[in-house]
Amino acid sequence: MNSIPEIKPQQSLELLKQLHILTRDGKLNQDSRRKLKQVYHLYQFIEPLLAEVMAARGDLTLVDHGAGKSYLGFILYDLFLKGRDHGQVFGIETRSELVEKSRELAQRLGFARMALLNLSVEESIASPELPPQVDIVTALHACDTATDDAIRFALHKEAQFIVLVPCCQAEVAAVLRRHKSASLAQTALAEIWRHPIHTREFGSQITNVLRCLLLEAHGYQLTVTELVGWEHSLKNELIIARRGQTPRGNARERLGRILHELNLQDLQARFDY
Repeated sequence: MNSIPEIKPQQSLELLKQLHILTRDGKLNQDSRRKLKQVYHLYQFIEPLLAEVMAARGDLTLVDHGAGKSYLGFILYDLFLKGRDHGQVFGIETRSELVEKSRELAQRLGFARMALLNLSVEESIASPELPPQVDIVTALHACDTATDDAIRFALHKEAQFIVLVPCCQAEVAAVLRRHKSASLAQTALAEIWRHPIHTREFGSQITNVLRCLLLEAHGYQLTVTELVGWEHSLKNELIIARRGQTPRGNARERLGRILHELNLQDLQARFDY
């Protein structure tokens, strides 16, 4: 039993120390408190999805894309799967040194149904180390196009749920910047992204709008909200997608019109699947 009120009673303190959320003497500093708050808030959104899949199938497969140090995967395993006989967590990461460290930690903690894989998105789609279909795909602060990679993987694997907290969406902003003069000549709406700070913020906003339309075109129903208070993180948008039966009829058309009207045709291939 721990004595720090912010930490869930069933949480392994040893895990939090190994993830450097707790100091070696078991203390929680301000930066770590903020990080833990974000992960716990996300867990509150994901836990009902885990429970729903487990109740329906008696098993579950969750893939965390752009896993980094696998904070999310470790916390999910520790809080939800550790006390169960079924369920598996995969962490996908391209940086081999982070994968190796996470593998060592999973082994040390006895997390036998947690697999850390050093793969790119293309490799993860075709890899025999992953099942042909998965239940849940997550991506927490996967930078720039890594969130799009996670979406592509999830669509290929027909995930029941997709949970995204996007970060650092620079690609759309770069295209807006490249075609700014033409856009200003074409429409007064280009004033929305004329100034550099507006280009960055509008680029981030429109990136997530396009992602939502893509998911709806593939039949997902969306909840778009904030993860935690803005004082804790500026990258705070949470997108939860539930696989449905019927695609939104005009989602694909609207996505294409936005790309055209904002001079973003350079990105057509990224959203054309």
